[in-house]
Amino acid sequence: MTLFDGVYPFYPQQRKAFVFDVSTIIVIVVFLTFACSFLLIIPGIRGRARLYWTVRVLLSLIVGVVIVAVQFTGDWETGWVKANTSYKSFSHALVNADIGLHVGLAGVNITLMGNPVNQVNETINYNEHFAWSFDADYDHSYSEGLEKGLPSPILYVAEKFTMQSPCGVHRQYRISSHYASATLWVAFCTWLISNMLFSMPVLVYGGYMLLVTGAFMMFSLLSFSTVRNSPMCLIQFGTATLRIGYGGSFWLTLAIGLLCFVSGITVVTLHYFNLDLLKTFFDLHEDNVEEYQDMTEVFVNPHFVSKGLSSSQPSKLNPNSI
Repeated sequence: MTLFDGVYPFYPQQRKAFVFDVSTIIVIVVFLTFACSFLLIIPGIRGRARLYWTVRVLLSLIVGVVIVAVQFTGDWETGWVKANTSYKSFSHALVNADIGLHVGLAGVNITLMGNPVNQVNETINYNEHFAWSFDADYDHSYSEGLEKGLPSPILYVAEKFTMQSPCGVHRQYRISSHYASATLWVAFCTWLISNMLFSMPVLVYGGYMLLVTGAFMMFSLLSFSTVRNSPMCLIQFGTATLRIGYGGSFWLTLAIGLLCFVSGITVVTLHYFNLDLLKTFFDLHEDNVEEYQDMTEVFVNPHFVSKGLSSSQPSKLNPNSI
């Protein structure tokens, strides 16, 4: 390894994607497997019940996969800025780069991508993860970044979230993310219960549990949004400022929570005002009719019927013989 401007090159290290990681991909693959398994059953369902079954299964799986997947995504808050900034400590070299900050429930990802990527005889394309979950030590991760010699912009942004930082946002982000994650897991449990109630079937209580699922998803959003109560320090790169706002995972969670509310209200309303339509959608009304028909249809053997009738006929008594 050679020196560049009197500074050693950076050490090679593992990098993590800022939006999708292995955990997110595993969750998506598992739910896609369930979806494909249910789709294989679809051809065996008759009539309009096939469409109703498809809608119910796909909507339910979408809710479930979103609740679990957003636990591992890194775009609850995102921000980008393009700036000319120093690249290394103790070096006067400047680079033009895009600097990104991506906040998730488990930590932050900080990206640095050069414009162009190849500058100062190096490839500037960094993506570093700093975890703040309760089983991780954010300050230790930051110290490891210092030892590895990460680029100055990444260390500058990461330092804003340390416990020793004057910004004082580390504790607020860590606690808010923890409670947001906990409420999402509760929402996942209520989603499972709602599916069990729909399959029993106890439709109105399944609708109530969908409302509870939507409520807990909203609680997770409220918990995460409390980070805005703490003023965020300015992240300045010369004249450019890195500003962050709610990202895709936040808005996706909001959309699925509203979907749970709408679905739950619809089920409860139909239960009290149009129960036949609700039973038809859940393929219960036709089943009851078919079961009734199956119970009333009797297949008999004419031979045994005629034999039974002849043996059961009472003998006629002659009054004169008494």
